[in-house]
Parts: sequence; C-alpha cells; structure tokens
Amino acid sequence: MEVLDAQLVPAVDGVAYGLLLFVVSAGLSLAFGTAGVLNLAHGTLYAIGAATGAELSDGTWGGLLLGLLAGTAAAGGAGALLAVAAEPLARRGHLAQALLTFGLALIGGNLLTAVFGSDELPVRVPGALDRSVSLLGHRYPAYRLVFIVMAVLLAAFGTWVLTRTRAGAAVRAAADDPQMLAATGISPRLVHTGVLMAAGALAGAAGVLGAPIIGPGPSTAENVLMLSLVVVVLGGLRSLWGTFLAAIAVGEVQTLGVSLAPDLAPYLLMAAMAGALILRPQRAAAAPEPPHPEQTPVRRTPSAATKATKATKATKATKAIKAIKAIKARSAAAPSRILDRTPTPVRRLTPLALLLALLAAAPWMVDAYTLSLAGYALALGLVAVSSTVLTGYAGLPVLGQTAPFAVGAYVTAIAADVGLTTVGPVQHALAGAAAALFALITGPAVIRARGVTVLMITLAIGDLTRTAVAQMTSVTGGTDGFFGFPATRPLWGAEALSDEVGTYHYVLTAAAVVLVTTVLVLRSRAGQLLTGARSAEARMRASGHPVSRYLLLAYIGGGALAGIGGSLLVVAQQYVSPADVGFEIAALAMLAAVIGGTTSVAGTLLGVALIVGTRDWLAGAWPGHGPLFLGVLFVLSVYVLPRGLAGITMPGVTARTVPPPAPSRETVS
Repeated sequence: MEVLDAQLVPAVDGVAYGLLLFVVSAGLSLAFGTAGVLNLAHGTLYAIGAATGAELSDGTWGGLLLGLLAGTAAAGGAGALLAVAAEPLARRGHLAQALLTFGLALIGGNLLTAVFGSDELPVRVPGALDRSVSLLGHRYPAYRLVFIVMAVLLAAFGTWVLTRTRAGAAVRAAADDPQMLAATGISPRLVHTGVLMAAGALAGAAGVLGAPIIGPGPSTAENVLMLSLVVVVLGGLRSLWGTFLAAIAVGEVQTLGVSLAPDLAPYLLMAAMAGALILRPQRAAAAPEPPHPEQTPVRRTPSAATKATKATKATKATKAIKAIKAIKARSAAAPSRILDRTPTPVRRLTPLALLLALLAAAPWMVDAYTLSLAGYALALGLVAVSSTVLTGYAGLPVLGQTAPFAVGAYVTAIAADVGLTTVGPVQHALAGAAAALFALITGPAVIRARGVTVLMITLAIGDLTRTAVAQMTSVTGGTDGFFGFPATRPLWGAEALSDEVGTYHYVLTAAAVVLVTTVLVLRSRAGQLLTGARSAEARMRASGHPVSRYLLLAYIGGGALAGIGGSLLVVAQQYVSPADVGFEIAALAMLAAVIGGTTSVAGTLLGVALIVGTRDWLAGAWPGHGPLFLGVLFVLSVYVLPRGLAGITMPGVTARTVPPPAPSRETVS
C-alpha cells in the first residue's frame, strides 16, 4: 500500500503526459492515415506552438490565450505549407516524403533557434495555476490537473468533429474512397490539405498547453516526434481509442516506468514499438500509397475504351515476354552479340575507379581540415552504400543502418582499448563480423515487413542501439564518447597511424577494397537475384527462389558493410559517440543513397561528399546554420533529383542505361 501511495504522483503525471501525447499523436495519425503523408516534421510543429506560447506567456490569462491562438495559428499555417510541399510527391512513396519532411524539420528547427534562441525557454502560467493543490494527501501542480481537463476536452472536440460532422465524414471518405469523394464534387486534395493544417494546429495547441510538461528546447522536436511515432505504431492508424490507450501507456512508461525501473525505461518504448511492428507489420504502420484523386478517374463500369486499354496492356505484356525469350535465345546462340552490349566488369567499375583516383590525389589538393572531412566521408560512405544495397537492390528502405555502424565502431574501439588487437584488417574483420551477427539477429524482423513498415522497424532498431550505447557508460563512455584507445596499425608489425595523410591513405585503401568488392557482388548473379526479388517478388517465389533467404543475406551483407564503415570511422577520428550513430546520420545516409540514385555506388559516394561538404565545410562560413543548409539539401534533392544522379542523362546516353527506382514492395503480402 505504501508503494502504491508513493507512486501516485508519477502515475498522475503519466496521465497528463499521455494525454499530451494523444493530442499530438492524433494529428500525426490523421496526417498519415488520411493524407498518406509520413510527416517527420510533426515534432517541429509542436515546437513551433511551444516556443510561440512560451514567448507570449506572461503569467496572465490573456497571455495564455494569446499564446494559444498564435501558436495554434502558426503551427496550422506550417501544416498547410507542408501539405503544399508534399503534394508533388504524392505518387513517389513514403521514402521521398520522409526525406522531404525531415529536411523541412531541419529548416524549421534552425529558424526556431534563430528566432527564439538555442536555450530552453521558460514557461509562465497564470498565477492561479502556478501553485500546488492537495491530491489524496500529496501536493500536485494545479496546472497539470487543469491541463488534464483541457486535453480531455480538446480530444473530445476533435473526436466529435471527426465522427459527427460533415467535415469529418469528408476526412473519412478521403481515407477510405477518395475516388467516390471526388465524384461528389469534393476535392480530396483540398481535404488532405485541410487535414495537414488541422494536424499542425493540433500539434501547435498541444505545444502551447503542454509547454510546462514538455518544454520548448533544442531537443523538443525530436523527442516529441519519436514519442508520437511510438504512440501511432502501438495504437494503430485508424483507431482513436487505440491511439488514446497507447498514449496513456507511453505516458506511464515515461513517468511511472522511470520511477520504478529507471535502468529499463529508456529501452521500453522503442522495444514496444519494434515488437508491435514485427507482430503486425501491415496493420501497424503500412498504409497503401496515397492515390491522386484529381489524376485518377472515378470508378465506373468498364467502358469499351477501358477494355481496349486492358487488351493493349495484355498485348504489350505478351510481347515483352516474347522479347525476353528472344533475347535469351540470342544470348545462347550468339553470346558475342550480347557481350558487345553488356558492360564489362571494367566498364562497370570505371565511375568508382575515377572517383577513388580523385580521392587518392586529395592530400595534394586540399588542406588538413578538408582531408579529415574526406576520411570521415569515406566511413559514412560505406553506411550510405549499405543503404543503397538494401534500398535500391533489395527493395528494403532502411532508416537504421547506424545500428550496425555503431556495432562496428564500438567493437573496434573496445578491441583496441582492451588490447585485443590494433591491426587494421583484423579490426575491420571483427567489426564486420559483429555487425553481420547483429543483422542476422534483427534481420528476420525486417525482411518480413514491407514499405513504410521497414522504415519504422529499422528506425526503432537504430534508436534502440543509440540509446544502448548512450546508457552503457562503463563500456562505451556514454554521451561523453569513447576515446583514448591505441591507434590502428595498418599491418602486422607496422607502426601505428599517427599523421593525417597516412591515416587518410589507409582509410581510402580499406574503403576502396570494400567498395570494389561490393560493386562486383552487385553486378554478379547475386545482384541480379536481389533485383529480381525487388521488382518481381511474387514471380520469384512462384519460380522456387527462396526470396526471404536472399533478402536476409542482403541485410546481413549490408550490416557487415556498415560495420566496416564504423570501424573506419574510429580509425579516421579516434573517437566515437552516440551523436555519430543517431537518427540524423541514418537520414543522411539514406539521403546520400537517394542522391546517388539508390543503385549507384559511385553516385552514393558523391552524395556523401555533397552532404559532408554542406554540413561541415559550407556551414563553417555561417556558424550555427548547418541544419538549415542540410534541410535545403534534403528538399532540393527530393525535388530536383527524383531519380538521383544516376537519372541524369548525358549526351549520347539513353534512358535505358539508367536503372529504375526501387518500388516500395509495400503491396506484396
């Protein structure tokens, strides 16, 4: 009984925290479930409301009301702008939306810092609420009790609008049958814009009212986004009651869980999210790609023209099959003709070889700081190439390759620190093996999912790994980072690397060996099987191919590749910390893969060079604006390079030489 009494205050705090998350998550769920937008800028919308409300709060009721109106309007307007920005990507899938909204979140976060400063803002509540009241014999903040009431009223009003009004009916119709909604004269695109505006307004209002609970600060947007994603995954996209119960559960874990089991609390949320995704991948997070009603005809009885179109498509498919058979026959009868048209291994390696030759000349072309950035970019490049392998070839859009990257980095650092080995090739072999084992353990949960579910599962795996290395202070150094271990030796009996040029040349050599091997594997029969599994999984399975085994092997290989990248990171900078393996790094790796075209290794490395140059070199001329430049790069890359650098055709190069973008594999059961 005494234990229950002692945990009363944390339990009530959990209710307040959970109701705040419910209001925020309802907007995120609405945007994704109805408008089909995976909005990674949702936490920024909350931060806009929280910062605006804190700035206008002066301890009076008028200040609270003014802050509520201004914060709600500002976040709602930002939601409308986000709808306009995401509209051109309606048919490009959730990966493009995720990159766009993450870029917008970086831009918004930088603008918030420029306007409100980088410190956490103080929040002043009206004097009548700025006191404690008695709650079953305990002192409890009056504002939090009032907030519980306000959050319940706000949630009830939103539920009433969604379920009992014509506007709510239009929203539900836009999610269930947008073609029928368009036939009634209501534009689904306009409904989607209104939904994103309403979601932003909800997040802004929650930010103003919840600022005393989750205050405005540098990490507010990221924390709120991660918590909201957990709530949405646990509660489901179409169930308000499910979202409500999940939000309360998350709130209790964040307060009561910390009080009862502080060592386990940091892992519980992401572990629960990953478990929910694994157990119900299709229902938890995978939604069909949003249709484009204005460009899609209303469903009708098939006309003669429609039947003729279907017949034409069937004829084209038959001709395509015959053409493939003819090519195979010609290949068997006259292989020389095929060889004349198929790039040789040397030609396939030419772009990568030219890039590596340019990198080899870097010590004589750039200063020491730029050279150090080039070494870091090579390590990050292996992570990005692993994303390219999994996204472009295996059709698994991953956002958690920093997890095996972290495994490889910390295995290398710990092995050197305990005296196990400082020989570079051995370190890289250990790092790759450990990362491959990690991928083997987590891989079955990933490869059975599809589309956006893969994004969410890998995001959870990456965040769990980052949390683990931050919490295991005695092993990893925690948030202070791991440093002070012996430097790497290039070979047995050689001196340890000590100068920047020697270290760079070693990192470049090791990366070159790994990259050339990767390209040769991708251009072999193994790469062809992966491409087939990506583009025609059902046919591959029907023909007897063990597609799941192919995908698992690809995931293990991608993990080993990222692990070696982590090992090279340690060699290059003699330091590793949780900041080197966080979600932002995973997003940067995915952006580099998208810039490169998702199937080009050389293009991915160029994408990494562009990212590192933007974040660390260009931003050096304007200190404090690195996130702004990165955000602009995200947005421009998504809009300007829809097929990446590989999709840019040069004179004399036909579009046939450019590989198509990977499909989402989301519709495959």
